[in-house]
Amino acid sequence: MADDDMLSWDESVFRDEHVLELDYLPEAFLHRDEQMETLKYALRPAVRGSRPLNVMARGPPGTGKTTAVQKLFDELAGITDVEAVRVNCQVDSTRYAVFSRLFEGLFDYEPPTSGISFKKLFGQITDRLVEEDRVLTVALDDVNYLFYEGEASETLYSLLRAHEAHSGAKIGVIIVSSDLDLDVIEELDGRVQSVFRPEEVYFGAYGEREIAEILTERVERGFRADAVGPQVLDQVASHTANSGGDLRIGIDLLRRAGLSAEMRGSTEVTVEDFDTAYEKAKYVHLSRHLRGLSDSETALLRVLADHSGEQAGDVYDVFSNETDLGYTRYSEIVNKLEKLGLIETEYMNVDGRGRSRALSLSYDADAVLDRLK
Repeated sequence: MADDDMLSWDESVFRDEHVLELDYLPEAFLHRDEQMETLKYALRPAVRGSRPLNVMARGPPGTGKTTAVQKLFDELAGITDVEAVRVNCQVDSTRYAVFSRLFEGLFDYEPPTSGISFKKLFGQITDRLVEEDRVLTVALDDVNYLFYEGEASETLYSLLRAHEAHSGAKIGVIIVSSDLDLDVIEELDGRVQSVFRPEEVYFGAYGEREIAEILTERVERGFRADAVGPQVLDQVASHTANSGGDLRIGIDLLRRAGLSAEMRGSTEVTVEDFDTAYEKAKYVHLSRHLRGLSDSETALLRVLADHSGEQAGDVYDVFSNETDLGYTRYSEIVNKLEKLGLIETEYMNVDGRGRSRALSLSYDADAVLDRLK
């Protein structure tokens, strides 16, 4: 490679690397005009001091749901009588944790970690809203995690009935789910179904052309001119489309490919850099899901690393010896890990035992164990 193709110590292929990070909020939010209009329609009453309409935003992972909420909440931040709080339910997956996050959003400090009941926490939140005549809009992002933990109905009931518990409290709810197999309304108990009639907004998977346009905009903002050619962009867009249209995959691949080019000291990102990035990015979803698991859930994954493909009952015997948990909780964990795509289950006929489930890891066992360390 010629010297003029090499980076000096203070050069970079990136113009602004933050543009390629997954938490970056893009200025141009392409191909989501219809969804944004529906969300704005639902939130408009809050601007007038009334309770906003409730919303259910659904769609596959990486289709702009969280970005849409964040962009609208940024707009609401300039309105003094409206509070907008987004809760990441993968992290805060219980009713108490959700309301602790709401408390923090309203008071700008966290509530005590112990010694305060939910009733008192709830009361302080509604008192603040009524005293200051504010409207609270709550986004429960990745709400499917509340369902996995059996906390969804109680959490939504408390939010939706807040005005009955404290006259004058105005709260609207946006729930965001990436689990298309989850029938949100059907899974809620009857008392919540009777009051939860949300506006529905669907975020479909991006097509390859849309992906290419969005990634082109990121490249123009994030990379130096001519650092990423059309061949690399085509490769990334095609792989992203073939991976279910999850835009985060494409953005992550671009950043990793750029880092690979820098490692080589090159001013240009090549197809070989894309190949290197792809190998390193294979397990990005695995790592993200593992970070949100409890000790008992990771314990089951460790057991399956040694017993993948075995019958559910046999796996439970090993799991129970290590955790002392009962079969009901074990079954709940299995169902959650299956919904997250971390394990696979297959029903089969077993001689003398009827039909039984076999449990298997969805990823290579060593890759799982490495990321659990």
